[in-house]
Amino acid sequence: MDNRAGEMEVFVLAAELKSFSAAGRRLKLSPSAVSKLVTRLEDRLGTRLVVRSTRLLQLTPEGETYLARASRILAEIADTEEMVAGGGRLRPRGPLSVNASVGFGEHYILPMVGDFLAMFPDVQLDITLTDDTVDLIRERVDIAIRHGPLRDSSLMARKLGQSRQVVIASPAYVATHGVPGTPVDLERHNCINFNFRRSVEGWPFRDPKTGKTELLPVSGNLKASTGSIIRQLCLDGLGIGRVGRFHVEPDIAAGHLVALLEDFNPEDIEEIHAVYAGHEHLAARIRAFIDFLAERL
Repeated sequence: MDNRAGEMEVFVLAAELKSFSAAGRRLKLSPSAVSKLVTRLEDRLGTRLVVRSTRLLQLTPEGETYLARASRILAEIADTEEMVAGGGRLRPRGPLSVNASVGFGEHYILPMVGDFLAMFPDVQLDITLTDDTVDLIRERVDIAIRHGPLRDSSLMARKLGQSRQVVIASPAYVATHGVPGTPVDLERHNCINFNFRRSVEGWPFRDPKTGKTELLPVSGNLKASTGSIIRQLCLDGLGIGRVGRFHVEPDIAAGHLVALLEDFNPEDIEEIHAVYAGHEHLAARIRAFIDFLAERL
């Protein structure tokens, strides 16, 4: 029987160090022995995983995919052995990569980091905040926090909460330009919109008398790619925006922003999920962080 876990370990180490020689020194093997093990792995898979050069190893797209999955498998093996050795009690440990949007990460994830690490000191947390959608497998992300409808994929997801949309402006803006009493009044205001194409154009508002929701076209001299940018532009007094309330809840509570046209708010909801690759038998560190978020949020 071949030692697939051993081959995985050699390949992962060589890929992470970008060198057969460095991996060999770590494993107390010759560079040629490491190269032969990787070649045997490629022969069995029928595909090239690395591009060999005199300097550094470069992974092929197939190599990137294999690296991400092999790393998770090896981590699960380590977790399983620790659980058995510990009498069935598995302590969350090891590296954990988390990705979240800038606004959500700054307002909700970062303030919780201290409490999480106090509970699980053996976890090494690696947090990236970006408003770009990441490929969890290719970029080796354990957990991504995503907002809105989820795309069909092989990824797993757990709902953490939901946030409604809110129309906001700074006190300075409304002091200068006035408070819109009805949605139609927005025609006289500078409305800050998203610059990407949406499934529906305009802002939805509900008629409090009939309960009917209609889209109202809005315009202005500013557009932005993320809710975090729109929040900042509104804080700067440059116009009126409409974003997920999670972006601006602390600003509203502090009086830095005011919620507008709440009587006309259609209460449209944006769901928030923790998305991850894997199955029901998650590594303890991944499950611990998701459970922690679900409880706190």
